[in-house]
Formats: sequence, structure tokens, C-alpha cells
Amino acid sequence: MRLGHYSLRTERTYWDWIERFIRFHGLRHPSKLREPEVEAFLTRLAREGNVAASTQNQALAALLFLYKHVLREEIGWLDGVERVTRPARLPVVLTRDEVHKIFAHLHGTYRLMAGLLYGSGLRLMECVRLRVKDVDFGYARVTVRDGKGAKDRVTMLPVNMAAPLQRHLAKVKAQHDEDLASGFGTVHLPYALARKYPNAAREWCWQYVFLSSRLSSDPRENRSGMLFGDGAENSTRGRVRSPELQRHHVDESSLQVAVKKAVRAADINKAASCHTLRHSFATHLLENGYDIRTVQELLGHKDVSTTMIYTHVLNKPGLGVRSPMD
Repeated sequence: MRLGHYSLRTERTYWDWIERFIRFHGLRHPSKLREPEVEAFLTRLAREGNVAASTQNQALAALLFLYKHVLREEIGWLDGVERVTRPARLPVVLTRDEVHKIFAHLHGTYRLMAGLLYGSGLRLMECVRLRVKDVDFGYARVTVRDGKGAKDRVTMLPVNMAAPLQRHLAKVKAQHDEDLASGFGTVHLPYALARKYPNAAREWCWQYVFLSSRLSSDPRENRSGMLFGDGAENSTRGRVRSPELQRHHVDESSLQVAVKKAVRAADINKAASCHTLRHSFATHLLENGYDIRTVQELLGHKDVSTTMIYTHVLNKPGLGVRSPMD
């Protein structure tokens, strides 16, 4: 999974599903389990687990990865699997007045982060992983790196957020300078950039916009136990280097909790979450008359049909059709 540049979250998810699969079959080795056992596990998820279609598909992807890339064995057609159907769901969308009520109960960093979700259409993880170099105040735009589908895109930076965000970055810069003075100040870099540019991890431009309140070690280093480098140091085989403490980005769950509290405090009777702000971003742009292809580019959708789901809410009741009751 590391070779394929899978995310840490995907690693953990696949690992969990593979372990469940092995335990379900009494700790038998997967090489001794074939199509009937895979079908039995996936069907049980549908019948007894009552899981969603996306959950069953996730488990299937983990098992296919196990057999194809780890065991190097081909799995035949899984015709006997009872598949969960994926019903068509319409997104929850907030009105402009409801958005203002929610923001009235958000303060500080959480207000800034929620502002990027609604004002720039960022996904939750795209927001928390935002780095200083990707915020362009001159052109008033935000560059999303390695978003969903490993794609980059550019979206707008709300003009009225520029000043508060600059004040926030001034505080982040002070924290970074303090970390450097204390002998820390590094940040996780993607792929092999840490080896290619050894000093980049300490540079200001690579730091996260929304920092964690504490230092922590990279969980990938904790799990793999990074050995010393090549050359003479290889004589210390078996010795594990202590993972370096770094300043990671803020945990996404803290923003989720803050938004949920704000929704309740605003007395809004909708199942609204962080992603609802992104839904509202797209819907309100369409209401303002922007064409759907522009909205598609800003959201980073591969297919315009995905963006079409936001046309179900317009600024006219009944999708522009006048009810006979009216």
C-alpha cells in the first residue's frame, strides 16, 4: 500500500477488514480461503450486519487487494454475494439564513475552517490538510493538493476571509518559530520530498494552516519502525530509530464536533454536518446563476452528473413548478 501511495486511513481500513475476514473464518490463513469464503463474509455483512452499500464495497476492495497484491492469487467471479443496493440519496442543503445562524455559533479557528468548507467548497480532509503555500492571497484562491482521486484543483478564497486568515497565519508562524527554537518544527512531507529536500520539512511554506495543539510522531514511522539508513549504519541492523516529533494538522473530529454543536445551538432541524457546508456551497452557486461546469471544476468532480444532484434545490419552490395549491 505504501508503494501505491495509499493514504494512511486506507491502510488502516483495509487492515481492519482483512483482520475481520480472517477472524470470521476461525483464524484460517487467507491462502486457504477462496471464493465461497469471501462470498460468505460479504453476504453476512449484508444480511446480519445490515451495512450500507459503500461499506460492503469497501470490504470487497480490501479483500481484492489482499489476494491480488499480497497473496498474488486471482479471485474468480463472486456471483454468490448478496449485494447491498445503493439507493439514490439527495444531499442535505442549508439555506443562506441557516448558514449565517450556524456561523454565529462558531468562533476562532473553527469558524475559519467552516468558512473554507462553505466559502471554497473544500472537503473536510482537504481543509485540515491545507498547507501555507497553497493559500494565495494575491489571486484570492486556494489550491487543493492531492484531493479525492489524487487530483489537484484550484478554487476561490472568499475575500472577506482573507484578513482573518492572515491574522491566523501570523499566530501559526509564531508557533512554528517557537517549535524551531525548541529543536522541532518539522512537518510530514508527501512521497519522497523529505529525502529530496532535507530542509523542506522545516520551511514555513510547507507547514499546515491549521495546526495540532501538540507535537506527535508520524504513525507510519511508528508502525514500520524505520531502520537506520544505508552504508555503515546498516551494521546496527535491528535497531529502530525513534520517530521524530512533528507538528501535525488538527484532528478533523474536533471541527466535526464544533459544527454539530453549532447546528444544535442554532436550532436547525436538519442532519447537517461539515459536508453539508460543501453541499450548500454548490447549491448556492447554482442559485446565483453560475453554470454547472464551473461548479463542477470548483468541486473537483470527475463527472458533471455528480454535480447535477445539486440542481434539486433552487431558489423557487417545487423546482420552479408552481403548485396548484398556490
